[in-house]
Amino acid sequence: MRKWTVPAVLFLLCLLFLLPDQGRKIHANAEVDADAPVDPPKVEEKIGAVPNGLSTDSDVVKREAESMSRRTLRATAEKFEFQAEVSRLMDIIINSLYSNKDIFLRELISNASDALDKIRFLSLTDKEILGEGDTAKLEIQIKLDKEKKILSIRDRGIGMTKEDLVKNLGTIAKSGTSAFVEKMQTSGDLNLIGQFGVGFYSVYLVADYVEVISKHNDDKQYVWESNADGAFAISEDVWNEPLGRGTEIRLHFRDEAQEYLNESKLKELVKKYSEFINFPIYLWASKEVDVEVPADEEDSSDEDEKPESSSSEEEEEDTEKEENEKKPKTKKAKETTYEWELLNDVKAIWLRNPKEVTDEEYTKFYHSLAKDFSEEKPLAWSHFTAEGDVEFKAVLFVPPKAPHDLYESYYNTNKSNLKLYVRRVFISDEFDELLPKYLSFLKGLVDSDTLPLNVSREMLQQHSSLRTIKKKLIRKALDMIRKIAEEDPDEANDKEKKDVDESNESDEKKGQYTKFWNEFGKSIKLGIIEDAANRNRLAKLLRFETTKSDGKLTSLDQYISRMKPGQKDIFYITGTSKEQLEKSPFLERLTKKNYEVIFFTDPVDEYLMQYLMDYEDKKFQNVSKEGLKIGKDSKDKELKESFKDLTKWWKGTLASENVDDVKISNRLANTPCVVVTSKYGWSANMERIMQSQTLSDSSKQAYMRGKRVLEINPRHPIIKELRERVVKDPEGESVKQTAHLMYQTALMESGFMLNDPKDFASRIYDSVKSSLHISPDAAIEEEEDAEEAEVESSTKEGSGEDAEEAEPSSVKDEL
Repeated sequence: MRKWTVPAVLFLLCLLFLLPDQGRKIHANAEVDADAPVDPPKVEEKIGAVPNGLSTDSDVVKREAESMSRRTLRATAEKFEFQAEVSRLMDIIINSLYSNKDIFLRELISNASDALDKIRFLSLTDKEILGEGDTAKLEIQIKLDKEKKILSIRDRGIGMTKEDLVKNLGTIAKSGTSAFVEKMQTSGDLNLIGQFGVGFYSVYLVADYVEVISKHNDDKQYVWESNADGAFAISEDVWNEPLGRGTEIRLHFRDEAQEYLNESKLKELVKKYSEFINFPIYLWASKEVDVEVPADEEDSSDEDEKPESSSSEEEEEDTEKEENEKKPKTKKAKETTYEWELLNDVKAIWLRNPKEVTDEEYTKFYHSLAKDFSEEKPLAWSHFTAEGDVEFKAVLFVPPKAPHDLYESYYNTNKSNLKLYVRRVFISDEFDELLPKYLSFLKGLVDSDTLPLNVSREMLQQHSSLRTIKKKLIRKALDMIRKIAEEDPDEANDKEKKDVDESNESDEKKGQYTKFWNEFGKSIKLGIIEDAANRNRLAKLLRFETTKSDGKLTSLDQYISRMKPGQKDIFYITGTSKEQLEKSPFLERLTKKNYEVIFFTDPVDEYLMQYLMDYEDKKFQNVSKEGLKIGKDSKDKELKESFKDLTKWWKGTLASENVDDVKISNRLANTPCVVVTSKYGWSANMERIMQSQTLSDSSKQAYMRGKRVLEINPRHPIIKELRERVVKDPEGESVKQTAHLMYQTALMESGFMLNDPKDFASRIYDSVKSSLHISPDAAIEEEEDAEEAEVESSTKEGSGEDAEEAEPSSVKDEL
């Protein structure tokens, strides 16, 4: 024993001497390595490249909860600086106060759809790339955590590698980026946010901290994170559940973005922007259901004592009691459950073959698209696919009724009823360049695969494909409207009507074009004014009443088919109403010779006829203007010669009235004279319209007023008598008075407004005096001055006792 004692003691002493120094080394190493990242334990690649990813379910939940609750960048992550342009962009977005923040969800769903499209395309050549089980499901999932104020959007698309995260989320393509940022600074239009690949950054409209978890088949799972302070960080994901493949974006909402924590709000946004995305979109939604729960003892029915009964009844009761004792007593209660709810269940009918879509489906789709909850069907629809340089699908509808304010703000609004989709992603309904304003009443949508996704309105207007799309849409829209007329039995000619009657077709389409014209006819007229390229096609859609239409609408083609042999012009007249125009003196000789005249009674018709100069090689002729030709009259020269003195004298007499000329008329039958205007000046109706404008300036309108010409009827007895009197006494005052009075009467009957109504009235009264043989110098009887006495009397009556005393004197004064 003694032999081992001394060595043992020495060994212990050496050990005690070495231990403190070793401890100091361990402590020093710990201080040095405290900030250094610790290499995580290696795992098999098959697990999803997430270290410790599937150790235990509780660990996964704990790590994920810690990850979701953080709002600061991870200390162990690799730090990066945003590109300068990105920082400028994010500064604008974060500090913006605009209201249309809803687009963030549209952008994220669009990006998710793109990622799913890419993996689906790759799977065409490599089926194994999709994986198995849930990973192979191409869908988008939206989940809401109201307590932590987090919204997560997950897709099983192609995913991103670490390099992709740096490149896609830290920089912006150089092309046009500066111009984009400058545009955002000046206009503040958040619709621009989807251009140049910056749609992702719309998340900072609603979030102050964002996590992007992504897994690509060729890389490990990474977390990209940023709180928009000019930097972002990327680290290998050791906290969250393995995605398998795809991307999950978590938005930690700002305090002012609490509205997006509402499930109904998210459903509304998906319905508005992403209803027709090609992949299913699911929301983890709450739902209340009735469930059976154990009943409390207090709720159980008490056993009451019952009177004695027969032995058979007791046996039955004992049996029921035994059965009830075997079944536990329950009650119904409300319980909140969660399940994945499909949000985009409406089928995109424009992707289907038009032959496979029923009328009921089109009607249902129209009501959904137009938010029209009436039971009326659209008047017509057109479903077509355009191919070539620009490929797109479109569905256009003609609504059954026009909005009440369709023309009130016609030139002051950019609102269009045509929705633009790019690869089934809704972009906007404010692209007024897709259809011209005169067709803005149409409802529908356009879905293009060739336009850039997330394109803004301003950029689209400059896009080369827009003109092609617009041209095809106009052509299809006009064909659709023309088809309404072709299928309407009321629009057919007599021969065609017989064929329709023989075919026993339904009356469903009867009168449809008349209904369309009454609602949207003004738009067709505006189209003729605005669209020179399609003017002739639009003219075929014009409808109007005529002197021979018997109150029904007729077309220019039908008018031409009824024209008299040798008739070269299409006759028309403008005015305020059909009833007024039917009595117009301008129609007298035309009606007598069986010519058909078109009635234009809409104020816009005056502007219309300034642009519609001819149709099918036939010129338009306003019968209230100069240049009217009705056949040939061999006696014209003789009449002009015989009334030469009268016309010359009358022109001189009316010099103060600015009458340009006095001529023999070829349009009058029963009226002695009318006033017509020069061919290219304003008509009487146009003058009235312009003078009634709120901000009209009469001094600036003078140059547009047509020269006035007095046309006289050489066959009328008044004109003949006037000619005789002028020959006898050209300077006679009564003859001049008659000449002025006839001109002013003709002005009024021709639709003009009198410059001096008082002068006209005076001449009428003088004429009445003459007809009653009253002397022109007869004086008006003076009125007795009894008014003041009556006023004084009434005043005294209202002053009490003084009035009573004053009464005798008042009566005396009156007597």
